[in-house]
Amino acid sequence: MNDPLILVPGLMSDARLFGPQIVDLSRERAVMVVLPHPGATIEDMSANLLAAAPARFAIAGLGLGAHVALDVMRRDLARVTKVAFLSADPLGETPEAAAAREKRMILARTDRLAQAMAAELPANALAPSSNRDEIMTLVEDMAFAMGEEVFIAQSRALQRRRDQQKTLRRAAIPALILAGAKDGLVPVRRQSFMAELMPTARVQVIENAGHLLPLECPEAVSKALISFFNGPLILR
Repeated sequence: MNDPLILVPGLMSDARLFGPQIVDLSRERAVMVVLPHPGATIEDMSANLLAAAPARFAIAGLGLGAHVALDVMRRDLARVTKVAFLSADPLGETPEAAAAREKRMILARTDRLAQAMAAELPANALAPSSNRDEIMTLVEDMAFAMGEEVFIAQSRALQRRRDQQKTLRRAAIPALILAGAKDGLVPVRRQSFMAELMPTARVQVIENAGHLLPLECPEAVSKALISFFNGPLILR
């Protein structure tokens, strides 16, 4: 029996971020989605996830969800059998990025969530494609469904996140790093750095995708995840 898989969406995203993958992966394993909410910190979010998780599980997270997955590994690595990171950055937030995030939180506090999201995830963070506008409409819909308070809480958690390089160095489990070649927020080289820290990880670049690769290239992402999670529990 395949281990259950936990999917953790990114900032202001719900299960719809992984909609195609939920359909595809649930044919062979139990799949559950755990939102990175509620919680004031990444640590709160990872604690909530572990409290709801089965004894052993695989996990995949995008963006904020990847940070939660990293903290799950930091807390209780023995329960995690495999991990996939999408659009992930293992480092803490720089002072410059934290200051820019503060401005977006101010927008959200003053009933300008649409402007905050446009600054958080501009269209050029995604690859140019015929469905980019449709994806951006979904992004806005997910954000408004969650609301300003969730945006502020998740943003603050990202702003205060810890550097997880030590977690990666000691995590001797199979890992897949999926990166969008045209990710305008987290460059491929930053994601490849994760593989350098984690010898058991491999990087796969999705050529026609940006930051939201599960929605931009759903078939390629599903194929990559199915191949990885159905593969053997062997360290390369």
